[in-house]
Amino acid sequence: MSSKILSNFYRCTVESILTSSITVWYGNCTAQDRKALQRVVKTAQHISGAAFHSLQDIYSTRVTRRAHNIIKDSTHPQHRLFTLLPSGGRYQSLRSRTTRMTNSFYPQAIRLVNSSLIKTPPPFIPELIYTSPPPLLLPPPN
Repeated sequence: MSSKILSNFYRCTVESILTSSITVWYGNCTAQDRKALQRVVKTAQHISGAAFHSLQDIYSTRVTRRAHNIIKDSTHPQHRLFTLLPSGGRYQSLRSRTTRMTNSFYPQAIRLVNSSLIKTPPPFIPELIYTSPPPLLLPPPN
């Protein structure tokens, strides 16, 4: 079979199964589980002769995209977890007592968004435009 058909099969079938709800379960996977899953990706690369994204890259991309969607949607139930620090440049990290909580979606999402903010300017947030009321416009003196 051609390399294109094999890579399409991988992306449509295998990658779809591997990354199903990846934002939920990947953060708490053990290193052994991640290695086994990455072995599937490497085997598919070897068979098809094409390069595929690692599961870590897919996870980071999807978590960051989902976090930005939550930040933009003020009606989302967990929007309040993404609070800006007083400087306005980064989001406040969530406190957690257990590693399970530390590796769950929201703390991971905040860390990934904060690390991406270092490289790129902060996202446009309408509430930050006017920190004080706009000045009153007085009519010109006669």
